[in-house]
Amino acid sequence: MEFDDDLTACAQLVERGDPDRFAAAMAAPVEARAVLFPIYAANLEIARAPWLTQESMIAEMRLQWWRDALEEIGAGGQVRRHEVVTPLSRVLDAEGARLLDRLVGARRWDIYRDAFEDEAHFIRYIEETSGHLMLAAGRALGGMPEEVALDAGYAAGLAQFLRAVPELESKGRVPLVDGRAEAVAAIARDGLARLARARQTSVPKAARPALLAGWQAAPVLRLAAKEPARVGAGELELSEFGKRIRLLRAAARGRI
Repeated sequence: MEFDDDLTACAQLVERGDPDRFAAAMAAPVEARAVLFPIYAANLEIARAPWLTQESMIAEMRLQWWRDALEEIGAGGQVRRHEVVTPLSRVLDAEGARLLDRLVGARRWDIYRDAFEDEAHFIRYIEETSGHLMLAAGRALGGMPEEVALDAGYAAGLAQFLRAVPELESKGRVPLVDGRAEAVAAIARDGLARLARARQTSVPKAARPALLAGWQAAPVLRLAAKEPARVGAGELELSEFGKRIRLLRAAARGRI
């Protein structure tokens, strides 16, 4: 697949709005980038939708637009012309579109100020926003075991979510079901356990670039498990040097 104007626009969107996934995609082979950039650009636009307005109805409409676009992709017929949707339609099959539709549905939580109902709701949110994204990416690259994508995707999404806790709180959200240090440490350990489980199963070489989105998960979750106070303080960022080395190693090994 050649990088036409749409694919270039997708790459630029990800570079500006999701630099960590952009770095992960750039560490992948060129042919994999052409698959990953539309998926990551769609994820970015979907994740942004609830935050672009204070009006909940408008935010709901923005998410519904994406659900309608994904329904078109899944149906296999004519798809609306859009710089992200058009290239996305070339890499997703019906199941991939369904996975991203679940992701869009989960993002409705971001519109409102309600807390998560319970721990199961929190886990489902992370699985559907990050695990389904990784599973859709792995599927588009040729296929990845579902349990690996959901476990690795959960760990990656949890690490990203914990890094975002201070910003979410500043916007009036209640991001954690239980903000006590011991509870935060426990969910970080659970993320590490799921990541360790994901590492036990082999992934086809063609699909391994999808795993690179979780290249920071292990060190971030270890920090949160060891020093949970860092979560609320916004001190889970890794050094630039450390991040680069870790990404290079992950790309070389084909695992995170």
